[in-house]
Amino acid sequence: MPVELRASQALRLLHDVNLSLVRSSDPDLSARQLTILLTVYLEPPPHTVRGLAAQLNVTKPAITRALDTMGALRLLSRKRDEADRRNVIITRTLEGALYLERLGDLVSEKARALPR
Repeated sequence: MPVELRASQALRLLHDVNLSLVRSSDPDLSARQLTILLTVYLEPPPHTVRGLAAQLNVTKPAITRALDTMGALRLLSRKRDEADRRNVIITRTLEGALYLERLGDLVSEKARALPR
């Protein structure tokens, strides 16, 4: 069933989730990094640097910088496509899956706490 939120509730939810993320010991990801992470985990693979850049309408270097950070945090990994060595395949990691599971739980918790 669809969730109905007023604009003020949606903004409060975004605020509360982001505040919790900033205060937590989990990595503090940028909006771009989080969008890339969610795209890789929520949409079917394969994911490439070129494909993500086109989908998000940003440059390949912007994707690469975000992946550098998330790779260091072990949230995603990269490998060359053996079929076409020009492509870099983005793959999921256990750490990334656990991060997003915690994030999903956090969003659900904060949504339940919204004033009705």
